[in-house]
Amino acid sequence: MAERKPRVTDWRLVVQSRLDRVRADLAALGPPDPVDPEGDVWRRTAEEQAAVVEAMLSDREPWWRMVPSWWSGWYIERAWRALHEAEVATISAERGFLGRLPGLQARVAQYLDDDDPRRRALEALRPGEFAPAVERAIVVDALRAAYDNSDFAHAGSRALRNKLIAASLVLFVINTVLGVVGIVRPGILPLCVDPKENALPTVCPGGTAKASGVDVWLVQVLGAFGAVLAAVVLLLRRRPSLSPYVMIGYQALIKIMLGAALAVVGILALGAGVTSGLIGIPSAAALLLWAVIFGYAQQIGTRLLDKYTDEVLDQARPLPDADGPRVAPR
Repeated sequence: MAERKPRVTDWRLVVQSRLDRVRADLAALGPPDPVDPEGDVWRRTAEEQAAVVEAMLSDREPWWRMVPSWWSGWYIERAWRALHEAEVATISAERGFLGRLPGLQARVAQYLDDDDPRRRALEALRPGEFAPAVERAIVVDALRAAYDNSDFAHAGSRALRNKLIAASLVLFVINTVLGVVGIVRPGILPLCVDPKENALPTVCPGGTAKASGVDVWLVQVLGAFGAVLAAVVLLLRRRPSLSPYVMIGYQALIKIMLGAALAVVGILALGAGVTSGLIGIPSAAALLLWAVIFGYAQQIGTRLLDKYTDEVLDQARPLPDADGPRVAPR
């Protein structure tokens, strides 16, 4: 049986590129230095962790384990953590690792606060000030702390993604149940508007004066359409994401499901006379237009979700800001 090829995904391409750098740096070290036995230990550690990363990239799970692995993010996060440890060990294996000090300081500054003692110790480090073992310890502690914060933010992105998916499934079930109930018992959800005070005829979403089985579905579809318009605006305003967990699809799904549900609630409010004397519904077209508007109105609430998602992704993979370029270490 032919060997299955691993899937090619964005995060695998990035990790593979970083792994190639580690391999190149290890090859450039040359033979082990008997004068620096600690460096040889770090070299073996780097090779072991690089092998773990290679296994994560080349392995492909059976189909029945793909969904649990995708949900837990095990492959992605295991590969990144092993890669980070391989990079730390590779730098530590170099006798002249302090030559990388400017880059290490910039990398650590992405994830550690200004008053973090490990960051301050690294920024105050001057070559030759301490024994090589002490200098190496300062670099390793600071770099590991930075990578740990990056990995924790990475896990936070995955947790947020899973919450978005769960919320979308709940909304999908609710919308489906409402649609089925509308077909089985037309009129049980009173979506028809009877503006008696304006002497206007009764208007239902289906275009008749009597409730029909398509009313709920029609309102939901138009509400979802309004939410799609909001999702397009989100897509146009979204900054590029450098995180392996791409959120925009799940954010759009939440908007669509919520837009369909709010359209039903909004039309129910019109039928209940909440806007009596303020809004007149002369035709089914006007009623369906309001369904689109209610669907788009979900943007008021989901803007908070969009802002929170941006904050989580920025912590996982910082992007350039107004203060100057920032290159994320992940």
